[in-house]
Amino acid sequence: MFDGIAEAKERPGKRGAGELGQRNFLGGWFAVKCPFCRADSDKVVDSRSSDAGRVIRRRRQCLVCKRRFTTYEKVGESFKLYVIKKDNSRVPYDREKVMAGLQKACYKRPVSAEEIQQIVERVEEDIFKNFDKEVSSAFIGESVMKHLSSADKVAYIRFASVYRDFKDAGELIDEVSETIRRSESATGGQE
Repeated sequence: MFDGIAEAKERPGKRGAGELGQRNFLGGWFAVKCPFCRADSDKVVDSRSSDAGRVIRRRRQCLVCKRRFTTYEKVGESFKLYVIKKDNSRVPYDREKVMAGLQKACYKRPVSAEEIQQIVERVEEDIFKNFDKEVSSAFIGESVMKHLSSADKVAYIRFASVYRDFKDAGELIDEVSETIRRSESATGGQE
């Protein structure tokens, strides 16, 4: 069965009980349109929190066509986390940048999109457990490498080579040697 993602539109003004529209978890009102018949009359069948509590996943059923679909409510601008870069400049945290770096490192490697998504979620859990407003790019990079090393060693080396900005082949060889040593000690030399 097709699992559509519904379109949500803000509805201005106040809503009373029984009116169409749903109150999202950030307090705003919005109408949800069925992705199949475009009706804006539905009921919530199931709600779950995901992505470390920053996303609410709702299974809905259209009251017109009776088909089910999923909506996601994400925390938008209610919080701002800034990344402190190496040059001490600050930029807003962007999950897509972490995802893009992982996708490049995992290109043509046996790492699924789902595994990449899980790594991003674990990295974000690390970030949000330790920081409220600002996090260093070094912390993010180290966290990515920590989680990526258990998924795929070659992807880890690719990511590390860009992140650590090796100056020569010797530094890269040292990193590869260290990765092999850690891998062998973790598996007892049976890899």
